[in-house]
Amino acid sequence: MPRVNRTAVLTLLIISSSVFLLFQLYYYRKYVSTPGPFILSQTGHLTANDLQWQAVKKFLGLAQRFRLPLFLADTAALTLLSHDALRQRDRMVREPHCSFLCTGRPITSFALHANLWKYEPSFLLAAEQKGFELLELRGEDPRLASLDNLSGEEIPLHFLFRLHGYVIQVVFLYERSGNYLWHGALRFKSNVDRSFAPFKLLDYGRHAGSYDRPELVLTVLDGLDVRIPRNVSRFLSEQRRARFLECRYRDARNFLQLYPEDASQEAVDFRRKVKSLLHSAARTLAKLDVPFWLSSGTCLGWFRQCSVISYSRDVDIGIFVEDFRSDIVTAFRDSGLSLKHKFGKVEDSLELSFLSDDVKLDVFFFYKDGDVVWNGGTQAKSGRKFKYIFPLFSLCWAELLELKVRVPCETLDYVMANYGSAWHVPVRSWDWKSSPSNVQENGVWPLAEWAELIQVY
Repeated sequence: MPRVNRTAVLTLLIISSSVFLLFQLYYYRKYVSTPGPFILSQTGHLTANDLQWQAVKKFLGLAQRFRLPLFLADTAALTLLSHDALRQRDRMVREPHCSFLCTGRPITSFALHANLWKYEPSFLLAAEQKGFELLELRGEDPRLASLDNLSGEEIPLHFLFRLHGYVIQVVFLYERSGNYLWHGALRFKSNVDRSFAPFKLLDYGRHAGSYDRPELVLTVLDGLDVRIPRNVSRFLSEQRRARFLECRYRDARNFLQLYPEDASQEAVDFRRKVKSLLHSAARTLAKLDVPFWLSSGTCLGWFRQCSVISYSRDVDIGIFVEDFRSDIVTAFRDSGLSLKHKFGKVEDSLELSFLSDDVKLDVFFFYKDGDVVWNGGTQAKSGRKFKYIFPLFSLCWAELLELKVRVPCETLDYVMANYGSAWHVPVRSWDWKSSPSNVQENGVWPLAEWAELIQVY
């Protein structure tokens, strides 16, 4: 039996070990030598989290290079920033990991303040050179739409970048005249690849949305510099209720061609006063953290003609009674509005009315009752009570007179409940006790309680 050349075997082993060490060094430098809490899995292979972290890291590097005014808007990632979630993760995970940016979803969402960035095609080219696939979704600019101009130029609304099977969504936030930020809905053209991303999982795009301008802070997540909203909880709350309805300019123009807007000086002055009153009411209720929406004729004006109804002579808003604050009257008085009347009580048919510059603000409080909601009405001279019934509705954002306001999302149902199927035909003669389609008699206030429940100033 031939003798084994131990020197040759030793040399072979040294060479093999050196090659293996060089391979490990290459693997480490390519995949592991990065800042922050990031490691390979125990098998030595890249995990799903590793790949997602790499995609986000590459994207943020590009964003920094091209100075994109980005912040993290991913709802799952932001939710993990709560202290409870941090403590829970610390208990579950015993080694460094991609804690926040790897959420178990194949998507990470960022928002871009569009007014602070000049669109640069070179950014998209650089992304492609880094291996990203890109889907750019555009739409009409609503800021240019009006009764005179029904279509604006197209602007970028969403960028979707894909790398290693993971998608980074960039949502463009545009400043609107009501001093808020807006993003558009995802609208697919016929040539769009529907398999590019799991669109049903996207945080943004199912509908248009609006936000207050968030204050941002720079922090480090998973070893990466990322801007996030300073008040994460508030931003997440806004995101859940951000749905925005655009004014229907095309339908409004058709309406105004049939029924031209009153151009008299009296009507012009009324619209100016309404704008001032509505802005004042919004500021007052915002300080109290009381949400409201456009109701009755004011809601009809927004929905039907993108404006106020000049012959209505008042402003109508709704508030759910559970949001009532005992200091609401004082707050309105401090804002320069005088109390005109107070009807009913918190438990039943509460209604407040204020006056400013000869324009009345009617505040109707709404009560939930099973599958309907209702607000009350009171006739001061007789004590008769009335009830106005609406189908359940949710609230969306809209814009009226350069103010971001809420309206019922199911606006047509809301308007039809109040004004019937002929809501699109102006009615100048209106009796609040009998004209509404949804009005019902609701008894009479006891005479002994009139002093408390029927107060006229």
